[in-house]
Amino acid sequence: MDRAKNPFSPGAGSPPPELAGRSAILGDAMVALKRVKNGRAEKSMILVGLRGVGKTVLLGEIQRLAETEGYKTTFIEAHESRQKKTFPELLIPHLRRILFDLNRGEMVSEKARKALRVFKSFISALKIKTGDLEFSIDIDAETGEADSGDLEADLAALFVSIGEAAKDRGTAVAIIIDELQYLEEKELSAMIMAVHRVMQKSLPLILIGAGLPQLVGKAGNSKSYAERLFSYPEVGALTKEDAQIALQLPVKELGVSFSSEALDEIYNVTKGYPYFLQEWGYHAWNTASSDSKIITIQNAINASKLSIANLDKNFFRVRFDRLTPSERKYVRALAEFGREPQRSGDIANKLGKTVEQVAPLRAQLISKGMIYSPAHGDTAFTVPLFEEFLIREIPIFSAKDNY
Repeated sequence: MDRAKNPFSPGAGSPPPELAGRSAILGDAMVALKRVKNGRAEKSMILVGLRGVGKTVLLGEIQRLAETEGYKTTFIEAHESRQKKTFPELLIPHLRRILFDLNRGEMVSEKARKALRVFKSFISALKIKTGDLEFSIDIDAETGEADSGDLEADLAALFVSIGEAAKDRGTAVAIIIDELQYLEEKELSAMIMAVHRVMQKSLPLILIGAGLPQLVGKAGNSKSYAERLFSYPEVGALTKEDAQIALQLPVKELGVSFSSEALDEIYNVTKGYPYFLQEWGYHAWNTASSDSKIITIQNAINASKLSIANLDKNFFRVRFDRLTPSERKYVRALAEFGREPQRSGDIANKLGKTVEQVAPLRAQLISKGMIYSPAHGDTAFTVPLFEEFLIREIPIFSAKDNY
């Protein structure tokens, strides 16, 4: 096939040619957006799921839907890094842009001007290193609002002020944040409280986020009422029917089709995870004959070889290389049990240690987003098919060796 016409786009956050199986989530998001803009109290939304299920793609689509509804939007990605920015430092440039947008136009809005003053108080009180940002705001700070230096109180005051400005300008604001699991507990707590205050006042501001499965428990630990403020739609692997749609529709538009055997083969190997479907679809197209209109099972088998080699070199390797020798040993022990969640005690036994001895190691891996606890005492990978990579990388497990 003509590689230049390949419809598949494997990549982090790359939108697929066909967004199959996500209509319920997008429908709920649209309802929430409409309700919030109309001044009705509605839960914000946090998408949760493993790596490679398309959370970032969905956030991008929800941002597009919000913009069609007239929202002022911003997209923020939190990062896992020792040198990472704090949550307020991540927010500031994005909120600054929204506030300036709210201050544009012929009609002067006192609420929007006040929100800028509150914003200046916020960055001044928290002593955030923002370069020339603070000085580019030619306006006095709002004394007594968002200037206490306490992140929970000040962020709530800032969100309320932005919501009031949006209401005054007849619009709404959507703050979209990816990788929320990387926020510190204090930061997550402040975000939840800010959303709570906005919801209490029925202001037109909504937060749409996404993160790994451990985020639900982390949010609940930060604020007990978090479950009442957010809906947590689970983003998982596609059903076989939706997976086939995701593969078949894009190529049919180009006069090509997958054979039923090829579709079965790809689904059986990828387990319906959207990122992997894109990877397999991409290589299946490229290995198909240029004079054929059918992608065969042999093309699918060839795609498996190429896809696995590429994933091992990139998608999986990047995550493996971030692990310490002790962390590698732990995840390799977990891989011995297969794909299903395992009891932490069984993993500790495999390592020849007690649960208490490996608990700090397990906590480090959860913090890095490599594993999560689907139920108390259980442990599972956040990266689909990672156990298969680990077995390919380290064929023989030994509790005595470092990797």
